[in-house]
Amino acid sequence: MRVLIVYGTVEGQTRKIAEYIGQIAGEAGHAVDLRDAATLAPDASIGKPDAVIIGAPVHQGRHPAALRHFVTAHAATLQALPTGFFSVSLASVLTGEEHLAEGRKYVEGFCAETGWTPGVTALVAGALRYSQYDFFKRFIMKLIAREQGGDTDTSRDYEYTDWSQVRQFAHDVLALAARGIGTS
Repeated sequence: MRVLIVYGTVEGQTRKIAEYIGQIAGEAGHAVDLRDAATLAPDASIGKPDAVIIGAPVHQGRHPAALRHFVTAHAATLQALPTGFFSVSLASVLTGEEHLAEGRKYVEGFCAETGWTPGVTALVAGALRYSQYDFFKRFIMKLIAREQGGDTDTSRDYEYTDWSQVRQFAHDVLALAARGIGTS
C-alpha cells in the first residue's frame, strides 16, 4: 500500500510528527511518500495513493496557507480515499473541555474551508520552541504559557507531543486503508 503524507510546518514539530507516522507506516510494510506542502504547487499531482495523511500546526488560529491550498485543490480526490488529519497545537497540551473545543474548532474550520472531511482526526500537542523564537515571539509565548500555567523557562524548549497517541492515529488511518474505507 502507498501512503502519502503531506504536512505543513512552522517550527519543525509537525514535520517530526509526520516523519514518525511515515516510520510507523514503513515498519508496517507500506511505501511512504512524505511531502512538505510548502514545496508543492497546490495542484501538484498526488499520484495514486492508497491512503493520505495530512498534518498541520495551528499558528495564530490558522493552519498554514500552503497546506490549506493544497487540500482545497485535492479535496475531491481526498474524499474518495482513506484519510487522516492531525492538527498540532498548544491548545492540545491543556486539559479541559474548553481547550478540546478550541482544537476541534480549528479542525472544523480547516475542513469547512478546504471542502474535505477526513476519515480520522487527531488533536496533537505540539512544542514550545523558545530557542527558535525571536525576542518578541519568545516574550509573547512566555506570557501565554504563564497565563495557562505552562512552561516559562525560555532557556530551553518543551515538547508535549504524546507519541503513543500519534502511533494510535497512524494505526487508525492504516486500518481504514486496509479496509479501503474513504469518506465519500
